[in-house]
Amino acid sequence: VTKEHVRELAEVGKVNSMRLPVGDFMYEPYGPFIGCTDGALEFVDDLLDWCHEYNVTILLDVHTMKDSQNGFDNSGESQGWEWTTEYNTYPQGMSTFMHWPIRTASWMGDFNRTSMSYPVINHANIAHARNVIQKMVDRYQSHPAILGLEPLNEPWEHTPINLLKQFYWDAYLIVKQTAPHWRFVMHDSFRFDVNIWGGFMSGCPDRALDTHIYQAWNWPGSKTTFYEGACSARNGIGAMEVAFGPVIVGEWSLATDNCAMWLNGFNDNNSGYPMMPCKYVECGSVPYMGDDQPGAPVDPSKPKLGPFGTGESGPSFGLCPVDRDWSKETDAETEAGDYWRYAPAKALEHRDATDEVMTLLARKKIHAFSGVGHGFYFWNFRTDLYEPQWNYMQAVERGWISNADNLSNDHINTACKREDSGEGYNCVSRRKGVARESLFNGVFWSKAQNTGLGWGELAPPLKLLNMTELEDEGDIQFNRYWKRERSKGATCDFGGAAMLTVAATTDDEFTDDWVEDVIIVKQGVSASSTLLISLLCIVVGGMFGFVSAMKRSAKFNVAVRKTKVLRSVRNSAVFTSSRSLLGSETMPLIN
Repeated sequence: VTKEHVRELAEVGKVNSMRLPVGDFMYEPYGPFIGCTDGALEFVDDLLDWCHEYNVTILLDVHTMKDSQNGFDNSGESQGWEWTTEYNTYPQGMSTFMHWPIRTASWMGDFNRTSMSYPVINHANIAHARNVIQKMVDRYQSHPAILGLEPLNEPWEHTPINLLKQFYWDAYLIVKQTAPHWRFVMHDSFRFDVNIWGGFMSGCPDRALDTHIYQAWNWPGSKTTFYEGACSARNGIGAMEVAFGPVIVGEWSLATDNCAMWLNGFNDNNSGYPMMPCKYVECGSVPYMGDDQPGAPVDPSKPKLGPFGTGESGPSFGLCPVDRDWSKETDAETEAGDYWRYAPAKALEHRDATDEVMTLLARKKIHAFSGVGHGFYFWNFRTDLYEPQWNYMQAVERGWISNADNLSNDHINTACKREDSGEGYNCVSRRKGVARESLFNGVFWSKAQNTGLGWGELAPPLKLLNMTELEDEGDIQFNRYWKRERSKGATCDFGGAAMLTVAATTDDEFTDDWVEDVIIVKQGVSASSTLLISLLCIVVGGMFGFVSAMKRSAKFNVAVRKTKVLRSVRNSAVFTSSRSLLGSETMPLIN
């Protein structure tokens, strides 16, 4: 990060606040991190000064914690990890490892995978976290650029909630005793639930709840599905604002797939990801693959190189994976809602709809986040590869995100008008690529929710339905449940058995429909007439070529005349006369 970056974010990107991830080891060094971040605190001091100069506030975010609070690599340690190379005898020399299926987090203690709990709590680690917060508050309490502090980023969902809340209480008191004007922001621990957070710390000033809303880990779907999901986020935020108080979206992006390279770790990915083929671009010379890194820069003559994790992500033949393009659709494709299954990862140049889809998606997200919430932070402002879905400034340059001075404009204010009304939307059975078992489970669950009946009453008659009848029943039950519960955040998925369909629309400045490449015949000429004319042209052209060859090529002329059909007239004037269409006086006689 440079001063120029801050200036650009403030003046071009119209950013008024940044969330700054920092490591706990920067303030309380331990283990392998000792000496690795020397100079980091001085750099943070410079960044705060630059931000103050350009009227940008900073929310300090403790992104890592000793022994990891979630097992992610961005927590400082990918916990739950082992080499599996020894289990592979072929191909020889392949190095493999496992992380995601055995991920764990040990900040609060040793996690027991059998009981899914922490039988023994590591109070020393919790005390370490409190010490880090105290040092941060002591160092920055008087700096005018500081907005507040988030004491822990993304503690995983298995963190004991009572102990996490107690930690938040302790951290809040540390902050307020030394820097009473700071905001105090708590992450929801991937449990954005009013039953958990409603009423917590009620009456305490300057507190807020942070939730991270991404669509990159969603099941693949149509643009309609992502639009609806973006707009429906407002319902959950609004409910939490009522039950708890101020909510901020501390992280979001425009990604609709998991293709960004190493998004889930080096040469690794969540099991089963990415779910769709990715787009690939030239890796070039990116900072994290500079000449000083092992195996870098990327060798364009080699495929993916190990070690290999449980998922797929990495460079191949000099190409790096990035997010997929979106393609334009015909009205019929939009209404069918499944063209995304066949669309190429890199859209055809004349059919690329990425700018349209990303612009509309950004507007809908900002509408949802700003309508009832208290702010939002895009992750991230910069990327190594060209990834506008994850790069705020590139998204602004492409026009996807408005850099207007305020968010009060018609495009954003009305972005979710159609989604909010539900006009034209229906949640129906997915007709292609769904196993009967998945469809049956989805139909049974939704019908049980709609009717209040159980397995005994519903399962027997549903089992008698053929696939078409089951799909028709799904159309009814899926749509009924979704229409009723969508205001509460329900999505149209049902385990992959359902999808949203919507009538084509032209309610924005983009051209929504796509016309296939066809020959348009005008002036009332029918398709059959056009075919006959084409055939006639072929026949006439063939005849002209035959006549020309008979007059100019003696070899061709003689070969034709030697056929059995023409044996009796092979030397007639038809072929040897100067006035003949099928020959000339120069053609030889045949014995």
